[in-house]
Amino acid sequence: MRYISTRGQSAPQAFCDILLGGLAPDGGLYLPESYPQVSRADLDAWRQLSYADLAYEILSKFITDIPADDLKAIVAKTYTADVYRFTRNGGNASQITPLTKLDDGLYTQELSNGPTLAFKDMAMQLLGNLFEYVLDKRGESINILGATSGDTGSAAEYAMRGKHNVKVFMLSPDGKMSAFQRAQMYSLTDANIFNIAVRGMFDDAQDIVKAVSNDAAFKKQYKIGAVNSINWARVAAQIVYYFQGYFLATQTNDEQVSFCVPSGNFGNICAGHIARMMGLPIKQLVLATNENDVLDEFFRTGIYRPRTSAETSVTSSPSMDISKASNFERFVFDLVGRDPVVIRDLWSKVDQGKAFDLSTTVYWKDLPKFGFVSGRSSHTDRINTIRFAQGRYQVMLDTHTADGLKVALEKRQPGVPMIVLETAQPAKFEETIREALGAEPVRPAELAGIENLEQHVVVMDPDVEAIKRFVVERV
Repeated sequence: MRYISTRGQSAPQAFCDILLGGLAPDGGLYLPESYPQVSRADLDAWRQLSYADLAYEILSKFITDIPADDLKAIVAKTYTADVYRFTRNGGNASQITPLTKLDDGLYTQELSNGPTLAFKDMAMQLLGNLFEYVLDKRGESINILGATSGDTGSAAEYAMRGKHNVKVFMLSPDGKMSAFQRAQMYSLTDANIFNIAVRGMFDDAQDIVKAVSNDAAFKKQYKIGAVNSINWARVAAQIVYYFQGYFLATQTNDEQVSFCVPSGNFGNICAGHIARMMGLPIKQLVLATNENDVLDEFFRTGIYRPRTSAETSVTSSPSMDISKASNFERFVFDLVGRDPVVIRDLWSKVDQGKAFDLSTTVYWKDLPKFGFVSGRSSHTDRINTIRFAQGRYQVMLDTHTADGLKVALEKRQPGVPMIVLETAQPAKFEETIREALGAEPVRPAELAGIENLEQHVVVMDPDVEAIKRFVVERV
């Protein structure tokens, strides 16, 4: 399996090379040259597998430059009931991502049972183990520069803390995350973890990461890598739970299901798109946004209009306070027939903060075959949905999953099971849960009082050169 850039001006690469590299040298994102296809026989054989064994079967189709026994060991080490132990709602920890039945044909899928209580752990724990394996084999080190709107940062830091040959420099928007999210990241004392709070929004932090990644000389000299979902390995790992959710929600492989995915950076739902392209019987991929509805606007109108930081709302589902979705380029690459010339033209506009419009192009008529529909949710909607889920189903939802359930109920089709991907546990957003329910969300005992720990963070302006200097002084 080789990987190509969406912008078509970088040589095809092996998995281990793009694992360490992140963005392609031409500024594009890596995707497989073609998607491996899953047969009915594959689905029949995989239905009863454990999560780790299912992950191996799927990931081995994408990772062909790690010996099979080694890959199997890495996956088995990653997906254990001990790592993903914070189950609730009666979930079975051995399933890793169990379903919670809300109603006939309506489920949430628990993706946030890992160490940081967010779905990002599902891929990031694997990424940490893959990094350590590949770096050890090559005798190399890496300096990870990432940006987070809330959950990626803590998931990355918990996956990489204490790992040899790895340092993590994580940018986050100053004061824009929940108190719990800030505490998870900033309270870490590991010598290889560095937190930088950027004055601005997530998009400012993400722009810095991209600017550094596009500086080929700096990236090479200081061995800069990425853990954001621009890293293909993150997306590949997330494909697995779509298959798991499908198997848990159906009896036979003749059935279809739909997934509703709260979406900010488009990485989570991009994995669903790829699972569907591989042949998993997904009827619809329902994309749910918050007030920052750039993606909803595109799927309704064909116009992709990135917002400035000043135009980006600070909301009660902060992990989706994103107005330039990094992974969206991967989907558009497929939508335009994998034509890198088209992608270079479109993203030359995006990189200048300009909109593009596909509604009048030949590509727009092909959108329905990809199964996407979308909707948006507001603060009032999520408060009402949290109350509704607690009252109707006796299930407490975090704010992002509430956005997902709100849109899922609008887009649900008769006879097609709907699975809402749960993105985080309510404990990460106590302020809004308190507003909605007048009660405190339950959190694991070992995370009690985390906000009271001493925090270690440097606040900086969104200045690329200053961030570079900060990294250089510490590598």
